[in-house]
Amino acid sequence: MPNYPPFRQTFAEQLDFFRNKLNLPTEAWDDIERAAHDRAFIVAGAQGGDLLYDLRAAVDKAINEGTGLEQFRKDFRQLVSKHGWTGWTGEGTKGGEAWRTKVIYQTNMATSYSAGRWKQLTNPELLKVMPYWQYHHMDGLLYPRPLHESWDGLVLHWTHPFWKTHFPINGWGCHCWVTAVTKEKYMLAIANGKGQPPEGWDAIDPKTGVQVGIDKGFDYAPGAGIDTSLRQVIQDKLITYPSAITKALTRDVNRYINASQGASSFAGEVMADHSRTDPLWLGFVENYDRLQEITQIDTKGYMVLLPAEAPRHIETSHGHDGGDQRPSAPDDYIHVWQVLAEYDRLEMSDKSSVHGQPMIIVWKRIGDEVYRCVFEVRPGKNNRALALWSLVIKLM
Repeated sequence: MPNYPPFRQTFAEQLDFFRNKLNLPTEAWDDIERAAHDRAFIVAGAQGGDLLYDLRAAVDKAINEGTGLEQFRKDFRQLVSKHGWTGWTGEGTKGGEAWRTKVIYQTNMATSYSAGRWKQLTNPELLKVMPYWQYHHMDGLLYPRPLHESWDGLVLHWTHPFWKTHFPINGWGCHCWVTAVTKEKYMLAIANGKGQPPEGWDAIDPKTGVQVGIDKGFDYAPGAGIDTSLRQVIQDKLITYPSAITKALTRDVNRYINASQGASSFAGEVMADHSRTDPLWLGFVENYDRLQEITQIDTKGYMVLLPAEAPRHIETSHGHDGGDQRPSAPDDYIHVWQVLAEYDRLEMSDKSSVHGQPMIIVWKRIGDEVYRCVFEVRPGKNNRALALWSLVIKLM
């Protein structure tokens, strides 16, 4: 067994994890924490869309091609010059630049490696034969962390709560990693006093607010939160960002969601299972400035939602209207976000009968049909949204 994690030996799960992130402009490194990093790529202080895109491409190159830290530093210098980026932490000194580039490079390499390993280690077929995980500390470090060293060789079942917070990496510059082992290895670990975490492993450090031995913001398992909703995090930021950044981020989020979420399958599922109450997040309102001119409602940062009850209501209320109208099918819900983002016509309607909220009606011609969508405005403090209320499809 090697005494170091092969971070430069890129594998598919590692690269997939990194490439499925969203670019998120931020001011500080702790603007988002924990599992939110599974869904967002950030570089503290990088708020320009093009700058963040190029920085991400440089990190992607380092992960995919294994070009190393020195090449990443060269790429970083070129990008700073190209975009005229100033005021970043570490700027102005050779040592500061070396430190900053190392942090960006190592953190992304290590977290993507760990997240890829999480996906591999949680493969159901592997768990059948190796349901235990072993913690490894990298040997030969100039400044090893005593607590991380004390966890070296620890073997626990993969469902043990220890892994929810202590799955590496556990701090800036952490090189620890995890491997899957058999029950026999677990029994041997018990005999050697390594079959349970040390006493006080989950104690909270009052200075950091997280478990002792873990740096602030690292008390999560990279990759385990890949399904974590980033809606509220992004929604809050859309309200505070300048308009240009908001629009760029909104487009990036919507492209990601439209490519990874299935409105058609969701509609089919909720129509078949009436116990489903969870909504589907279709994206964010992209043309909020245009909407405000007509509706006088500020929808900046609003989500576009497909409530579970909407397809059922639409099927019951409009499924058999006949005439020049056809019943909606699950595939039609793929177009809901497009109808709102690219509408041909928009009007305000009466308030909803259920919640008493304003309603917006939009029309959009798609092929030889006109889609008419009614959205309810939900302006609450949290989860602000335009929620689909009705869908009618007219034949031309």
